[in-house]
Amino acid sequence: MGTNKKLMLAGDWYLPDDPELAADTRRRIELCARYNAAELAEPAERRAILAELLGPLGEDVRIRAPFRCDYGYRISIGARTFVNFGAVFLDAAPIVIGADVQIGPNVQLLTPTHELDPERRRAGWERALPVTIGDNVWLGGGVIVCPGVTIGADTVVGAGSVVTKDLPAGVLAVGNPARVLRAL
Repeated sequence: MGTNKKLMLAGDWYLPDDPELAADTRRRIELCARYNAAELAEPAERRAILAELLGPLGEDVRIRAPFRCDYGYRISIGARTFVNFGAVFLDAAPIVIGADVQIGPNVQLLTPTHELDPERRRAGWERALPVTIGDNVWLGGGVIVCPGVTIGADTVVGAGSVVTKDLPAGVLAVGNPARVLRAL
């Protein structure tokens, strides 16, 4: 395994232009293209593509095309989760989505972060922090979840919100940055 891939998998700073990561990207491009083109295919065929693309995949997961991700294999999705059109899951770090989650259109789950130091940023250094979405969460349309964020079970995040910090279980949060409005 290449040094940069090892660094990425360990959550350390890495350069994403590693040849092994480029091969992973090519794999993802091909599988996402197959999945997104198979909208009229039988559910079993679409599930087989998802099972090849993603990590652990619960029963009855539905993802509407188009769907985009960085690598795929660092994403796990619990049973009965629904992901609407236009999802972007950048999974340089693990993305763990619980069961019975509802994800609105154009939601972004982002794990990569970049250097603040201008020279290191110009050189392309990045690292990634995991994103965790608890069971029975609802992310409204256009929600952006930033690197390192955990959203507790049964929480609802309003459309267009930007989640920059962890949210507890069982709350309604909205805004940019997302703030808890009330318990549910």
